[in-house]
This record gives sequence, C-alpha cells and structure tokens, in this order.
Amino acid sequence: MSISTNDLKNGMALNLPEGLMTVTDFQHVKPGKGGAFVRTKLKNFRTGAVIERTYRADEKVPLAMIDKREMQYLYRDGTDFVFMDNNTYDQIQVDPADIGVAAQFLKEGNTAILPTFEDQVVGVELPAAVELVVTETEPGFAGDRVSGARKAATLETGLVVQVPLFVETGETIKVDTRTGEYLARA
Repeated sequence: MSISTNDLKNGMALNLPEGLMTVTDFQHVKPGKGGAFVRTKLKNFRTGAVIERTYRADEKVPLAMIDKREMQYLYRDGTDFVFMDNNTYDQIQVDPADIGVAAQFLKEGNTAILPTFEDQVVGVELPAAVELVVTETEPGFAGDRVSGARKAATLETGLVVQVPLFVETGETIKVDTRTGEYLARA
C-alpha cells in the first residue's frame, strides 16, 4: 500500500529500503522555480537513527501498517523475552535485538506496547518512567552530602545509573526510560 507524500502526517510508518521508518517531521516546500517538494525527517523503528529525506510533491511512498498491542513482560526464556497479550492471553517470544535498549528497563510483570509489522515485533514503547529496585550501590556516609554529588547504582535489570549519595541498596527508584537517568525515589 502506498501513500502520496502530500498526505504524510507525523507518526506515520513507512516501509522504505533503509528499513521501517516513522515520520517525525515534514515540510511542504514550494520554491519560486521548479516543482514543489516535501522535506522529511524519518526515525528508524529499530535503531532510532534519524535521517532526512526529500521527496517530490505527490511522490508515492510505501505505507507500513503497524499494529500496537499492549503486552505484559513475563520472563526470560534463554535469551528471548516472553510477553503475553493482555487481551488474548497469547504468549510470544521476542528476540533481544527487536527490543533494543528497552530491555534495560523491563521488569517481570511490567506492561509495554509492542508495535508489530507483518507479525514481527519492531520495538517496544515503554512508559516515560519505570520503578526499579537498587541491587547494589556504595553506602552513603554521614556528612557526605555534597550538593549534586552522584554515585553509581546497579538496578534489578542490570542497568547502571548515577544516583544521589543518599540512595541505598534495596530502595526503589524511578528511572526515565528515554534518557536512562535517575528521577526520584519511588
């Protein structure tokens, strides 16, 4: 299925030779001379890389139909992640390469949106922040309260983040899934 570049909208998915892309920005340009064109910014679904591409006005591009399903992460099976569809209770195994860096934020029982294209998972959409338990960090010392000072903390998923000195092992903290940074105690 194809769509005209004149009908592009932010968030649309395109199946291009470079891979599955989502439109993040587009601009119609009508110069004084020559034909009109559409300047786009496209983000790769798998890698997150952003490319800029220019098309002639009314050029046809292949549209990709992405099915987004809410699923619950159950457990690891070898290297694969096992998810359950919240509506049908079907279980699927997802390769770590299809999940990417989102694997660092997935905890058993968490819910995530899995976009699928032609029955293949093409990424994971997480909430803006997740709560994870600190499994290992250096102890904070009395009087060691330098403003803005940070220390490394290992979380239950294996992710290492910089946290304030007062955070202790066993505490639950909120982590931003977009930047991987500490937000607050939970």
